[in-house]
Amino acid sequence: MITVPLWRRDQLNTAININATTLINKSCRDGLTGPAFQDREPVTISPLSRPPCPSKRRGPQQHDWNGLLTDEFQAHLAKSADRVERVLEDILSAEAREGETERPERLLAAMRHAALAGGKRLRPILMLEAAALFGRVDQGVPLAASALEMIHCYSLAHDDLPAMDDDDLRRGLPTVHKAFDEATAILAGDALLTLAFDVIADDEVHSDPSIRLRLSRELARAAGIGGMAGGQMFDLESEGRDRSEAEIRKLQAMKTGALLRYACRAGAILSDAPEEYIDRLTRFGEIIGLAFQLADDLLDVEASPEIAGKATGKDAAAGKATLVGLFGVEKTRAELNALLGEAEELLAPFGDKAAALLQLARFIVQRDR
Repeated sequence: MITVPLWRRDQLNTAININATTLINKSCRDGLTGPAFQDREPVTISPLSRPPCPSKRRGPQQHDWNGLLTDEFQAHLAKSADRVERVLEDILSAEAREGETERPERLLAAMRHAALAGGKRLRPILMLEAAALFGRVDQGVPLAASALEMIHCYSLAHDDLPAMDDDDLRRGLPTVHKAFDEATAILAGDALLTLAFDVIADDEVHSDPSIRLRLSRELARAAGIGGMAGGQMFDLESEGRDRSEAEIRKLQAMKTGALLRYACRAGAILSDAPEEYIDRLTRFGEIIGLAFQLADDLLDVEASPEIAGKATGKDAAAGKATLVGLFGVEKTRAELNALLGEAEELLAPFGDKAAALLQLARFIVQRDR
């Protein structure tokens, strides 16, 4: 018999009230108690590793690539995503890490809800594939990639709050503040953000402390006032205001593009790639970031909430400035195709080794969710 804490039962009752029976099953799977997942091989991550908590192990996540990719490549992406998933499961286990006193159960559950609720794992996969271009495929890469994903998930937990984007749905599930409460969602985001820098400072990420310092510094800049957080501020200020094309591009490069740019750049840095190749991957990441935001804006205009997995039509309702609103749908699609062409040119020197990154770029341009 599974023992569910009282606060978790309250959470499940809320799910019933919103007619989301499937969420109940997932909530039980994601909770701090539950059946063991037996099919995975153990993960070895030293010196961060802790004995895996079997009651938290879940089956492989569903990473929805909506039929735009070959079955073979989808399997490759699922394998890459699962590498990151395993590391996140280990990092977000109940056992306190060295230097921690205790992990509050409710806070940890909210962190897991934010970070382990599925999704494509696009940012960490980009990092893994960028590193693989230069031959680095060891466990230090998914460790760094998991740190990046925690930053991304913290930002979503905070962006969804009523004071920000006020969203009730994320990845087809209740947002963290809806599944728990606003205060817990804020703390969960804070804890994911700080834990990410703990993880990326680990020796296994890279043997050279100067490289780990570089990765940490660049991640802080990508996520902070000059990157994602600053972009979110510009986004909030754009509601009900006209913005020029240059202003919108700057906003999007910061809010969405900064972490995608970092993902590609960090993969090359992790692999000790020459600076000219780091610069090439950086530009590729910038293109991916803009393409992702353009595609996301198109989804907000055209997709249903059921397909997108989140509320749609909110940008127009809030009066937010977007390139889709400025250009229209057809011109936006033309720009997406132009960005894809530039991405292909940047990857051309790598030949077949860049096939995965190229397919990811094509997916981002063509996705419908």
